[in-house]
Amino acid sequence: MKIEKASGKAIKYACMKFHYAKAVPQIRLGYSVFNDANEWCGVVLFSNGANPHIASEFGLVQGQVVELVRVALNGKQNATSQVLAATLRQITKDAPAVKIIVSYADRNQNHIGTIYQATNWYYLGEYANERGIILNGKLTHRRSINKKYGTSTLSVLKEKVDPNAEIVKGKAKIKYVFPLDKWQRKKIMKIAKPYPKKIVEVDL
Repeated sequence: MKIEKASGKAIKYACMKFHYAKAVPQIRLGYSVFNDANEWCGVVLFSNGANPHIASEFGLVQGQVVELVRVALNGKQNATSQVLAATLRQITKDAPAVKIIVSYADRNQNHIGTIYQATNWYYLGEYANERGIILNGKLTHRRSINKKYGTSTLSVLKEKVDPNAEIVKGKAKIKYVFPLDKWQRKKIMKIAKPYPKKIVEVDL
């Protein structure tokens, strides 16, 4: 298996073809993945995170924490757990200032973070999740609304854009973190919780 810096073309193709979100996020670090036969398998992407305070809860500063935002692979890869481990090792070389990786499993997609559990990430709990705002009949992410209108405040949007605008809540997102040095690991271990389990629904 080989990991290398991903091109913009590779990132766009993988995100649109291999990931359910069908969108290209803003990224800080992006890696192309090749299997043992040197076949391209997709990309793994990291961003600075949508939350400007992503680092503060860990006593760190912006830039020391990144968010895993896409694992967009076509199935030809070695085990996904190996891919994820390889990209984390690469980050320590490419961005040594980064101390913690954060990622979220989306219950809206019935995910509980199995891949994170398999690769020994730490589970921090579930957090309220806003899916976006319905604006002019279309569910849109706040980031896109901010970019277009300069605000995502609901009252302002109702007044100036769409009187029927409304916030759409989703299922909670499950938060995992992976510390990249032993000092951060010691701190995270103190606040980590037992892994969540998938709930199996049974018809009675």
